[in-house]
Amino acid sequence: MVKGLVPIIDLNDKNCDELLDIAWREVGFACVVGHGINPNLFSSMRTLLKKLFALPDETKSRYQITPENYRGFIPLGFFTPNRGERTGTQADVYEAFKLHWECPEGHPVREECSLYGSNRWVSELGDMSEIISTYWDACDDLSEKLLKFAAKSLDVDFQTLFSAFEAPLTNMTLLRYPPTTEEAEFGIHPHKDTNIFTLLYPDSNGGLEIKSPDGSWVELECPEDALVINTGEMLELWSGGNYTATAHRVINNGPDRYSFPYFMVPNHAVNIEPLVPALSGFKDSTMPVGELTAEVWRTNWADEQPHGQEFDLGSLQQ
Repeated sequence: MVKGLVPIIDLNDKNCDELLDIAWREVGFACVVGHGINPNLFSSMRTLLKKLFALPDETKSRYQITPENYRGFIPLGFFTPNRGERTGTQADVYEAFKLHWECPEGHPVREECSLYGSNRWVSELGDMSEIISTYWDACDDLSEKLLKFAAKSLDVDFQTLFSAFEAPLTNMTLLRYPPTTEEAEFGIHPHKDTNIFTLLYPDSNGGLEIKSPDGSWVELECPEDALVINTGEMLELWSGGNYTATAHRVINNGPDRYSFPYFMVPNHAVNIEPLVPALSGFKDSTMPVGELTAEVWRTNWADEQPHGQEFDLGSLQQ
């Protein structure tokens, strides 16, 4: 194990932008404190998740996702990662509830992509919408702040970046990982996130592991009430490879593990391409946000295989 791989950064420090820039270039992960999100929100979210996943299976089935609507419950062991080195292997060991940006009724982007729409709120949990919406708003505020840091460090216009999020495909996954029982089982298989930033409040039980530069897997250690921030492949491409999207996985050897990652994703119509000169040897290409996002979801179904394309799909590529 490599100790101290992921730095701890206080967003109130005057040089935090420089420290984040180093972390995103060298590790792709940072634990941040001074993020401004009320710790009570983390507690409310964890309590909500425990209630949500304790609901009877009959109730969950009424809110289950379909190929036409990726909002709602994802049953335990339901998705198989049909891409990358995990193609054709056993399903990941988690159950989840999927949420996307709450797209207003009548918004024209609803015609662009089926991922735009209204979330499905579980009526058995009357405070679900309020708790999640409050936490989501806090994540929106923090992700905007992080985007400003990235724009400053990369010397690009912040509005150029921020204008890509007017109707975002930003999403959140509510997750429960039961203990894995076999050595080959993953809570989540090794992968890279495809988005801009991921904001994650880590479970104190641990289980999140990051692939270090030497190829070993390192369990992330994070202070209480800190947030894990990692960069995804879209930001890696925007930065011309200056920022790195790092592979990670979940192996849960303890009690039930709960998490609620927030994935910052631009508008459906945005095409991601380098905004600064690319690093030598970096494969720069165009990544169509809508097409990529829809393809990632489609290929989770056991009978769906990837279409031919140049962009990555978030799975760990060797």
